[in-house]
Amino acid sequence: MGQDLKGKTAFVSGGTRGIGLAIAKRLSKQGANVVINYFRSRQSADEALADIKENGTECYAHRANMGNMDQIVPIFDKIKEKFGKLDILVSNAAIGHYGTLLDIKDKNWNISMETNAHAFLKCIQLAEPMMPDKSRIVSLSSLGSIRYIPGYASIGVSKSAIENITRYAAVEFASRGITVNCVSGGFIATDALKVFPNYKEMIAEVTARTPMGRVGTVEEMAAVVLFLISNEASWLTGQTIIVDGGYSLP
Repeated sequence: MGQDLKGKTAFVSGGTRGIGLAIAKRLSKQGANVVINYFRSRQSADEALADIKENGTECYAHRANMGNMDQIVPIFDKIKEKFGKLDILVSNAAIGHYGTLLDIKDKNWNISMETNAHAFLKCIQLAEPMMPDKSRIVSLSSLGSIRYIPGYASIGVSKSAIENITRYAAVEFASRGITVNCVSGGFIATDALKVFPNYKEMIAEVTARTPMGRVGTVEEMAAVVLFLISNEASWLTGQTIIVDGGYSLP
């Protein structure tokens, strides 16, 4: 995707590793100034910034817990102060408790819903006033939003909420030409998968079931996000694009 993003400003939540970092790097490579956030590891943030800055654009990392709405506000205050606008919002940060529905404690439920769904809502509420017409918003989801994945209950429900927020925002922002879409990933090769106790068995099973015979890469997810923020996707809004190598088809 070769769109020139020079002069554009983007915020990628959870942009220090995995899919978020791949997206941030691609946006920077196209010329956009990029803001990312981190919460626990300043070292991870510094390493991510070093990668992103290789493309010669402005980039900085803002420390914020995306599950705390009060900490999200300063992110957008600084973006407005430094750049005056926000052209691209990518809501990628996610967290959650792994377990069955009966295992979910109130605290675990609230963490998933706040960090994943409520944070996305808060970001679009804060971003919209500083977004020029024809700006782009992209959220990240997963197959657990539409199908059963063992141990994924609290995260899957929060991802369903993200996809619905995407649809509502798409309608409400359409008059300004702001598109709002979602990218739902299948099994992508990231460290996040390794939290599953049966990681190796799961990868083998997914690979055998996926028509393309492998798991996906973060670069493949980033490529779809780049398409959605491009001019070519100007007539596409309110959609959830499934990127899973055909896993969900059989």
